[in-house]
Amino acid sequence: MTEPKTDEVEARRKATRKRLLEDFEFYSRKALKIRTKDAKVVPFKLNRAQRRLLDAIIQQWQETGRIRVVILKARQLGFSTLVGGFLYWWLSQHRATKGIVVTHHGDATRALFDMTKRYHLSVPDFLRPATERANAKELKFSRLDSGYMVATAGADTIGRGETLQAAHLSEVGLWPKLKAKTIMNGLLQAVPEEDDTFVFVESTARGMSGPFYEAWKAAEDGTSGFLAYFAPWFEDEKYRGQVPDGFERTLDEIEYCAKVAAKYGEDLDDAQLVFRRQKIALDGPDLFKQEYPTFPEDAFLTSGAPVFNLAKLAARAEQLPEIKHRMDYDPIEHAILPNPRGRLLLFREIEPTMEYTIGADVSKGTGGEQEGSEGDWSVAQVLDRHKRQVAVWRGKVEPDYLAVILYHLGHLFNEARMGIEFNNHGILPNTLLYKTGVLIGGELKTYPNLYTREVYDKQTEEMREELGFYTDVKTRPLIIDELRKDVRDETILLNDPTTIDEMTTFVADPKSGKIEAEVGCHDDTVMALAIANHIHEGCWTPIASTDDLYFEMI
Repeated sequence: MTEPKTDEVEARRKATRKRLLEDFEFYSRKALKIRTKDAKVVPFKLNRAQRRLLDAIIQQWQETGRIRVVILKARQLGFSTLVGGFLYWWLSQHRATKGIVVTHHGDATRALFDMTKRYHLSVPDFLRPATERANAKELKFSRLDSGYMVATAGADTIGRGETLQAAHLSEVGLWPKLKAKTIMNGLLQAVPEEDDTFVFVESTARGMSGPFYEAWKAAEDGTSGFLAYFAPWFEDEKYRGQVPDGFERTLDEIEYCAKVAAKYGEDLDDAQLVFRRQKIALDGPDLFKQEYPTFPEDAFLTSGAPVFNLAKLAARAEQLPEIKHRMDYDPIEHAILPNPRGRLLLFREIEPTMEYTIGADVSKGTGGEQEGSEGDWSVAQVLDRHKRQVAVWRGKVEPDYLAVILYHLGHLFNEARMGIEFNNHGILPNTLLYKTGVLIGGELKTYPNLYTREVYDKQTEEMREELGFYTDVKTRPLIIDELRKDVRDETILLNDPTTIDEMTTFVADPKSGKIEAEVGCHDDTVMALAIANHIHEGCWTPIASTDDLYFEMI
């Protein structure tokens, strides 16, 4: 047998080395090893879900020169394994490159770093770069001047002062809520907008708020430059159950399979439906949609602990009307006038004979009025006789100036019945509008239609009248539950997107039961609307008086 020529061997060696450098799937199969769920160490061969994700990011890389992707996924599809392998493949073969992996928990951080160290120890000697430093949080490739770091969100100083070429932000939906946005923004800024840079943001869904939800929506809307990539549960070949004798699909399952086929061209088999049945029986349908989503909207719609019916809110959000007018208070003309940047949004024309109700939530009025700025908002919600949301005023002004705006707002809406929260900063607007008066054109004027409530005086043992709506541990759940019922029963018509957004992030704490906005979100429009809804006197329909009715009455 003739030995191959030396130059042919060298040519094949160079071709293989070049392919290992340029083809990640080839590299993973030939050089990397993973530990399987049945405790075996085997070559890393991509599964179906991993291959589809790799195809998508390679296409983006070829088209744009870089990878920017937000991944919404079902549980345990192997994406952390794929991204970890991809980062090691790149960082271990290129000079002066740095990468970081940030997870939600210390155990997850250790697990991903152990996986990376396994990659490092398992690659052939000629592919393994020399290490200057290898500790619990970093692999430093000395000759390449490259490295790989891991960190835990909220527990480590992350990426400060670093320039990174690769970042894997893992399970962002589970990052500490108070720090998540700051950490994520800092990491994204550490990766320059240059070719051959990579950012992977991945998580299962955890509610309709927070940096992961915002990143997903921005990617989905095409405004961030990131690819929105969704991976449904059935892409994992292992998500199957044992089909029993006599198995029959329910009507719900037939409809579900039809939706899947229409969306993905995928025909689910009985074994996959058995898996779905078992998981729903064990965890319930909502948790199944969160952990094993079929459609992205399902994942966000059912995760978290929402107070309001998210399906109703989502349906209404698809039908919102255009803003008819923008207006604001003009201190020179002492009137509310059209203003292209006005803070009063009108969704319906004002009818001269219509009865209106206004609910107001008052803040201290500090912080800028840019979205995302610190500080709460003052909000006035306007409902008409039929509980249609007619208008919303939202801004940050001092409480005494808010009283002036509310005075004019009430008159604009036919001397509307007005309920202002009496707590904290709401005491002053109530007092000015009811007793002291606000300065209008050189005169002090009060407002004629303020909401008052009757309270029992324990000292006199008599009922007395008090101003405004007082929010406490008893009345807050009351007005929220009333609004909750009206949203569910569709007896209130929402028109304002900001109000709907805040309602989707208004949640119940599973431990304390307290109902409030999620960390980093606002609930000012929700509370103002709840007050307006509570003091609303309902709608009556006149009955035509006929001769027959007259004779019946006498």
